[in-house]
Amino acid sequence: MEANSSVNHRIARIAAHLRPLTEDVCLTVSDCRAKGGAPGFKVAILGAAGGIGQPLAMLMKINPLVSVLHLYDVVNTPGVTADISHMDTGAVVRGFLGQQQLEDALIGMDLVIIPAGVPRKPGMTRDDLFNINAGIVKTLCEAIAKCCPKAIVNVISNPVNSTVPIAAEVFKRAGTYDPKRLLGVTMLDVVRANTFVAEVLSIDPRDVDVPVVGGHAGITILPLLSQIKPPCAFTKKEIEYLTDRIQNGGTEVVEAKAGAGSATLSMAYAAVKFADACLHALRGDAGIIECAYIASQVTELPFFASKVRLGRGGVEEILPLGPLNDFERESLEKAKKELAASIEKGISFIRK
Repeated sequence: MEANSSVNHRIARIAAHLRPLTEDVCLTVSDCRAKGGAPGFKVAILGAAGGIGQPLAMLMKINPLVSVLHLYDVVNTPGVTADISHMDTGAVVRGFLGQQQLEDALIGMDLVIIPAGVPRKPGMTRDDLFNINAGIVKTLCEAIAKCCPKAIVNVISNPVNSTVPIAAEVFKRAGTYDPKRLLGVTMLDVVRANTFVAEVLSIDPRDVDVPVVGGHAGITILPLLSQIKPPCAFTKKEIEYLTDRIQNGGTEVVEAKAGAGSATLSMAYAAVKFADACLHALRGDAGIIECAYIASQVTELPFFASKVRLGRGGVEEILPLGPLNDFERESLEKAKKELAASIEKGISFIRK
């Protein structure tokens, strides 16, 4: 009888990730790690069945620093979870479906990544996105505050310029706000900048590092081409071309997909690149410096994207902007005006 009980428990444990939790199959966090599973961090993806969420989940399953991967969405999570769980990597995958399982998805997490929300479509502005995605982010962050208040939170849901302030206000209300642990993911702007600059220079984009500051929409995206590595002098025409293309990279993809979607694959790649940096920092690796949209005093604005040094506690140092040329100074002033309005819009959404 005891042997049968042990066998049944093992079967239940193996199969649990294929379907939503029930009263008959209720596992603790310690049960999530398969025998022989790699040590690492527990990561949750909220919005895992979406256009960004699915490739993001696949890439996080590959990451050797991830031991437990929780996938949450309001639809289609069981199928995505079953599919990804067949990959022979160390991370153990569990799926969670619907609002009633949101808290279970978050308990014990070290890193929470939020790509949830609707994508941008042709003719849709980031303000249009706000009306839908603001409420989604609010709900998710309320659950994070309750279930894993010490987790590092990576916000991808657009418009990031507004959703990060929304998350901050939710955490403040809950008494769990730690500005070092809340990061808006602007890595896609950096990835695009590195790629587009490399095309102009005819070099490998992996050898290029372009700081991108400001925000994560239109003119709030400011690539500091005067500070790129390797150092390079661009003509005025090249600066204008590169800046415009980096700022409008998202629109370029939306139009190319002709209404079929937005930047999902490149965003998933950028999100994983940033999440990997966060995990290395959580592990204690030194010298992890990336651009992120965070609570900041670099300018007079309460939130701003710039280079930060990451550590075990999240953001451990916000680096100065450094010397700007005339074009960058003028662009920064324009960016700040629009960014200020987006920040206020997010804060007002919670405070109203």
